[in-house]
Amino acid sequence: MKYRKLLSLDVSILSLGASPFGGVFGDVEESSCINCVHAALDRGINYIDVAPYYGNTRAEAILGKALRGVPRDRYLLSTKAGRITDSHFDFSSGHLKRSVEQSLRRLGTDFVDILYLHDIEFAHPKQIFEEAIPCAIRLRDEGKVRFVGVSGYPLSVLERTLDSSDIEVVLSYCHYTIIDNSLSNLVPKVKAKGVGLVNASPLGMGLLTEVGPPSWHPADKRLRTVCKTGSDYCIRHGTSIAKIALQFSVSNEDVPTTLIGAASPETIMQNIKWIEEPLDEEMLRELKGLFSDVEGITWGSGNEEDWRDVG
Repeated sequence: MKYRKLLSLDVSILSLGASPFGGVFGDVEESSCINCVHAALDRGINYIDVAPYYGNTRAEAILGKALRGVPRDRYLLSTKAGRITDSHFDFSSGHLKRSVEQSLRRLGTDFVDILYLHDIEFAHPKQIFEEAIPCAIRLRDEGKVRFVGVSGYPLSVLERTLDSSDIEVVLSYCHYTIIDNSLSNLVPKVKAKGVGLVNASPLGMGLLTEVGPPSWHPADKRLRTVCKTGSDYCIRHGTSIAKIALQFSVSNEDVPTTLIGAASPETIMQNIKWIEEPLDEEMLRELKGLFSDVEGITWGSGNEEDWRDVG
């Protein structure tokens, strides 16, 4: 496993996203998730991300069981707060404080390395800047959080938050993939401010897999169809679109780590094996050509209108 710097942390270039533990992508067995965590740690993955939103706290509860007895210096851990359900958000200081305390109990730890305000585009920026971020900073000062971050989908919201606050980490998802590498546009600003960057969902939340995305995926029919064409093309040439997509995402030295969801030891071991193999540059070029008409296509998320006057 290779490691890069995320702030002052040495982080594995591939990290484990625990959202599947909550059944986000289908039913999973608790024992499989626990074995997945142990396999990841044994092969050098040292960063795991979770949130109470995933499976209505189930993912955190399972991860806490998996980490029981594991020395705390063997792993870096992040969780989130603010998003409760698909449509219920609470970024008030009271809720954030309670959420973090409950997460710490479920995870069996005294602190998390990173706390993300979860999907901030669904909140009003005034509350994020005047209440949520100050609350997260107080939790950091109390020793319950080492670094304060935000997560979200619209890059414009993340960029405006970078410009207008002292956050320390940004988590972006689905924006550094073989169909959308627009996260690259944010890298210079992140570097200039000394902010940590985490890339998530290198497979586009299932778009870049053989089985395709789940029913709830926000991508339109055109994007789904083109990704299926790319997947079929890879199968005909004896490879997997997920393999090419993952290799592409972790190859960028400017992106310290890429989070990928997994809920079985077989899946995480396969992912680790893939990133240890060289990227097939010719196949990547072929896929880029197939995706040229949809490259950079995004979908709406949250209340982006509220954020337009920020900064």
